[in-house]
Amino acid sequence: MLELRGVCADYGGVPALKEVSFGVGQGELTAIVGPNGAGKSTLFKTISGVVPVSAGSIRFEGRELTGVPAAQRAHLGIAHVPEGRQVFPSLTVLENLEMGAYTQPGQRAWRANIERIYNWFPVLATRAKSLAGSLSGGQQQMLAIARGLASSPKLLMLDEPSMGLAPSIADEIFERIVSIHGQSGLTVLLVEQRVAEALHFAKRGYVLEAGSVVLSGSHDELMRDDRIRQAYLGM
Repeated sequence: MLELRGVCADYGGVPALKEVSFGVGQGELTAIVGPNGAGKSTLFKTISGVVPVSAGSIRFEGRELTGVPAAQRAHLGIAHVPEGRQVFPSLTVLENLEMGAYTQPGQRAWRANIERIYNWFPVLATRAKSLAGSLSGGQQQMLAIARGLASSPKLLMLDEPSMGLAPSIADEIFERIVSIHGQSGLTVLLVEQRVAEALHFAKRGYVLEAGSVVLSGSHDELMRDDRIRQAYLGM
């Protein structure tokens, strides 16, 4: 579904991504892990079109994306849930979800999507008229994910969904993500600081360091790798 070949990107002439190549198959949950500052968020911004590619190719369902504006990529089925939640605090929960449904597929499937979202996140149904800024951190993260789902994405990119949350709340968020993936078959690309959990549920993982992919493999392959065990799992 998604294929990157030799992707490079920079900020003000400073390299941020260096010859990044990897693929995500239809219906897979794929994890991107690595230390802070490795370029993981930049990678997502490059795929969604916020950061331009300086070299290389990004193909989505066989279509080259490097010349496609960011706004159009959302209509093609790419939803980017950024780190830090970034909900609209002065809008209600329902209005936030309506903002997510601005894409053409999201508008067509609004009724079905909102029903599924409320089933996956019942607290959003009970607080539909509440201002998003009044929600707890965990509830805001649920809303951010749900807003992405409201666009009817083919690919859901989640950037650090557990960031800043208490461990028990982060566990709940992660369980919801895995459940949504399992029930819907949605393709998910996940950047996550909880490396053990991310790699456990992912079909395939990639390790990004200093803007480059340095390791890749299946869950079992990566969990057996001494570098992963020592650097990220404390083993």
